[in-house]
Amino acid sequence: MAKFKVYISDYDYPDTDIEKRVLEPIGAEVIGLQCNTGENLAELAKDADAIIQQYAKIPRSTIEKLPTCKVIARYGIGVDILDVDAAYEHGMVVTNVSDYCIDEVADHSISMAFTLIRSIPSYNKATHEGRWHWSDWNAPIHRMREMTFGLVGFGRIAQNMARKLSAFGFNIVAYDPYVSKSFMSTFGVTKVDLNTLLQKSHLVDIMCPYTPETHHLINENTLKMMREDAILINCARGKVVDNAALYRALTEGWIVAAGLDDTEEEPAKAENWTADMNPLFKLDNVIVTPHAAYVSQAALDEARRTAAENVKAVLLGETPPNLVKPSANMRTLNEQK
Repeated sequence: MAKFKVYISDYDYPDTDIEKRVLEPIGAEVIGLQCNTGENLAELAKDADAIIQQYAKIPRSTIEKLPTCKVIARYGIGVDILDVDAAYEHGMVVTNVSDYCIDEVADHSISMAFTLIRSIPSYNKATHEGRWHWSDWNAPIHRMREMTFGLVGFGRIAQNMARKLSAFGFNIVAYDPYVSKSFMSTFGVTKVDLNTLLQKSHLVDIMCPYTPETHHLINENTLKMMREDAILINCARGKVVDNAALYRALTEGWIVAAGLDDTEEEPAKAENWTADMNPLFKLDNVIVTPHAAYVSQAALDEARRTAAENVKAVLLGETPPNLVKPSANMRTLNEQK
């Protein structure tokens, strides 16, 4: 009989072999589910000692029905689909893969930006339709060394991007209320406020986490601040961008183009999703990838192995290497008890 039960809430990997190699030697049974919305997860995993989470939402109402669970381990960095405070209130800890896919997301975002700066989708469409002329661009093409590249958020991925972008001669600016001007300057980046970034940048790249404060940070008002020749890139969470407002911006000429790694409805977390649910998929001046910015074979294997190692540590009574702390309010409450 297994000593521990570890449920994987949902996964789109071909198997669970990596997780089993880490966890079965300590007597854990690894059970893969396909509960990508999170509905009924509490019933399916009611005897869990641990849950590894990919896309499934795990709110307080689910956590309250998991009496034996000791840890919820995210495959990725973000924990916005998990009620971290509720987990800690119910005696669980939360882990993530904190150094996961920093190069991959940076490279993907830069690739999207360069693809649109050079009008490659427009040229590709034209040549496939039998046209062969430089003027089939989506908009006049700027020299990169004459462009301003704006980063909304300046965490580790944006810092990685700044190092790489500097070689192309961009004027790099960033908005992040939690990062100092002097720290940004060590990357050759100028700190600006959000309005200045939106008004001056040829390329606005979203690299901030999704929080209540950043929900629809890019909306009708902020899109109207942007240059008419601007390009928007979002390789952060889909809900940072108001998709209805972005559709208007792209069809009415407020901005030139957009590159998105996820849309607001987050198809990977939805059931019965079809592209016609979002009109952005009908536009030629939008490129969309299926939440794949984090992908490389090495990154995928690392995420799975690290999540399993985090679970292993907790089940053995050890401190996991990638502990996610509860909110400041929750920590204060614990200290008062």
